[in-house]
Amino acid sequence: MPEVPVPVLLAALAPVIVPQAVMARRFARVMPEPAGPRAGRAGEGRPLKVLVAGDSSAAGVGVAWQDQALTGRLVRRLARRFDVSWRIEARSGLTTAGLVERLEGARAEAFDAVVLGVGVNDVTRGVRRRDFLRRQARLRTLLRARFGARRFYVTGLPPVGEFPLLPDPLRRVVGLQAARFDRALRGALAGEEDARRVPFDTGLDPALMAADGFHPGPAIYETWAERMERAILRDFG
Repeated sequence: MPEVPVPVLLAALAPVIVPQAVMARRFARVMPEPAGPRAGRAGEGRPLKVLVAGDSSAAGVGVAWQDQALTGRLVRRLARRFDVSWRIEARSGLTTAGLVERLEGARAEAFDAVVLGVGVNDVTRGVRRRDFLRRQARLRTLLRARFGARRFYVTGLPPVGEFPLLPDPLRRVVGLQAARFDRALRGALAGEEDARRVPFDTGLDPALMAADGFHPGPAIYETWAERMERAILRDFG
């Protein structure tokens, strides 16, 4: 039996999943962004400038301190080999379009490596796939032009269908849509020599996620940072 296309599934289940989405958003536990600096320098060796940009996960939501989040863990790893200058441009709730807007108003500065973690909010807010891809392309163009980005490390969309916060069938449908977006993003990046997609396909053990059932916990941030370090070392190591 052929698989039902995701847009058709979304339309068919709308009477069920729309109320579920409203309730999930209403009763979701709101977690703050972690405390700690959003820019700094660490390590010794060859200079390496790193920008981490994106949504709440890129901002580190799910842990208390930035050194427990993606950027802190990644900088700690890279500082064993490099003199790392780093900066975070991320905020809870950002879509790809929102991140573009934020970066357009941010202080321009050249970076060697740009780590991107954005896209889940595009899925949950009903952005169309073609608009998502167009905005992602605009994001990379902006980063090349305004921030001198040499290399991109684009986090693949996580397995949203495993997020404990979301009830079924909302979880299944949003998970399928996220996988659809991720496949499309992978195809778009394949033709760009300065971009690497870093998959987020570790599987999400609920016990390792944050208390809100939506964001990474410390162990997931550690795995994410390890994968990013490995990708960056292929180009700069």
